Amino acid sequence: MRRDPELSKQKLPRGILRRVLSFARPYKTDLAFFTVLIVLDALVGVATPVLAGRVINEISAHGRASTVVWIALVIAVLAVVDAAFSYVQRWYSARIGEGLIYDLRSTVFAHVQRLPLAFFTRTQTGALVSRLNSDVLGAQQAFTSTLSGVVSNAVSLVFTAAVMFTLSWQITALALVLLPVFVFPAKRVGKQLQAITRESYGLNASMNATMTERFNVAGALLVKLFGNFDAEAASFSGRAARVRDIGVRSALYARALFVALTLVANLAQALVYGLGGYYAITGKLSTGTVVTLALLLSRLYGPLMALSNVRVDIMSALVSFDRVFEVLDLRPMIDDAPDAAELAEQAASIHFEDVWFSYPAADEVSLASLEDVAQLDRLVPADVLRGVSFTAEPGQMVALVGASGAGKTTISQLVPRIYDVRSGVVRVGDQDVRDVRQDSLRAAIGVVSQDAHLFHDSIAANLRYARPQATDEQLWSALAAANIAETVRSLPEGLDTVVGDRGYRLSGGEKQRIAIARLLLKAPRIVILDEATAHLDSESERAVQDALSLALQGRTSLVIAHRLSTIRAADQVLVIDQGRIAERGTHAELLAAGGLYTELYRTQFAAAPPVDDIVSPASGAASRA
Repeated sequence: MRRDPELSKQKLPRGILRRVLSFARPYKTDLAFFTVLIVLDALVGVATPVLAGRVINEISAHGRASTVVWIALVIAVLAVVDAAFSYVQRWYSARIGEGLIYDLRSTVFAHVQRLPLAFFTRTQTGALVSRLNSDVLGAQQAFTSTLSGVVSNAVSLVFTAAVMFTLSWQITALALVLLPVFVFPAKRVGKQLQAITRESYGLNASMNATMTERFNVAGALLVKLFGNFDAEAASFSGRAARVRDIGVRSALYARALFVALTLVANLAQALVYGLGGYYAITGKLSTGTVVTLALLLSRLYGPLMALSNVRVDIMSALVSFDRVFEVLDLRPMIDDAPDAAELAEQAASIHFEDVWFSYPAADEVSLASLEDVAQLDRLVPADVLRGVSFTAEPGQMVALVGASGAGKTTISQLVPRIYDVRSGVVRVGDQDVRDVRQDSLRAAIGVVSQDAHLFHDSIAANLRYARPQATDEQLWSALAAANIAETVRSLPEGLDTVVGDRGYRLSGGEKQRIAIARLLLKAPRIVILDEATAHLDSESERAVQDALSLALQGRTSLVIAHRLSTIRAADQVLVIDQGRIAERGTHAELLAAGGLYTELYRTQFAAAPPVDDIVSPASGAASRA
């Protein structure tokens, strides 16, 4: 990712502080106690040098030993109190910080789950994960280290300066004369650090995205097949080198601030010793007062250095919050209506009424920073579906056929509301899917795609994703119905076998049958098959087809057809062409008509290897369209 001025110099939006504070509201009591402890700790820190000066004065004046002992005891007690305050501060800091991390991560994760599928097709997974890790941690620092640092240093600075002016305003003023020499360059350096911080976050997210893509099974296999090890290493090294360079620059800027302040503090220390020593010798100040001023001076410039960087610290934290808020500001697009109702228990028919659809534009669903581009594309999405209307009655099988990109998968995704129509209506039963609660709608629908996804977990856990309370007996029953039970029993760990990343430890046919078992366990009223046997060999396909025949019995099914056997079993075949239904009817009717379906049949289906036909739904001879 090259350095882009639009990324490194981006201004923070208005109102971000108000949004940040809204996350702190649940912790306002803890923050109040935390702040009080910081103030008390700062007071203890200022009191110790003053008492040390008293000890020096007593010793210089050959005063009473008991007084020195009592002052020393007070200093010791203050040290114990300071240690206790420090421990309790850390407890509050951890409580607030970890609570904020939990809140932010939970909020972002829950929100991302509801974003449209188009968001995930455009987003780099690693960059998104970085928002929930690096950026959330950076945001958390605003309420722990940054807050404590600002309050502690500000209070310490005020108390220290007040005591020093009380002891000798001349020495204090002289010590502060050199401060502008440091402050003005520090402000300039702070702006540079802010720009570097934002760019470093982007580069780290880009590296995370690269690792996520290359380290999953599919990515690793692709790299191995093409043998691009050197190119991949060079590409990653280039990004890592940029992170390294930014780290070096950041370290140099920070060190420059430290060296500058240390120089100013040492010069001021020399002035205090020089002028203070002169005043002590001439009798204008006591020796103890000079020692107190010297000790307090070290507590004056430390907070000044920290506060000179506070803008950088705050801006870094706000940059993290801004990157988190970017994700939270993306609209889910698919939401339950305020008056959404439960789907009727017997609803099993599907109705499309003059449906038009186009996929959302990039700026509706994505972020440039999550795509690793400087600017989102501005293409206006074309219509994918144009006036689609059809009905699948309860228990019927409707097959969708057509060329790749015709709109078949899009039709199947509108039923469970993966997307919403632009115009027209999709109904399940008599209810518009937009007026139905999503949980009840999706509970009634089961989907098996051509690349069924399994989580890196056990077979049992993957099955229970459809029905969390299912017993082992119910799992075995579903596996048996999907023609995979014997295979699972033969595995050393049985149901506890971990399937690997995306189920890659299983063959394609085994993975598909596990997915079908998951569907059977769910027991939906409507089944959607998106070319569920498209990439299987004949033997695996036959086993999957046998499992599907049971899965479809008595259920309304919408099937994207890949095999001739599927089409022959269908009650209605819809030929999709450029987003429209070009032809409809049974296999025999369409073949006799000699239109587009006949052409598809000759080029795609007639040459397909024979596979046992799917058993038509148990309802018997389905009504023909």
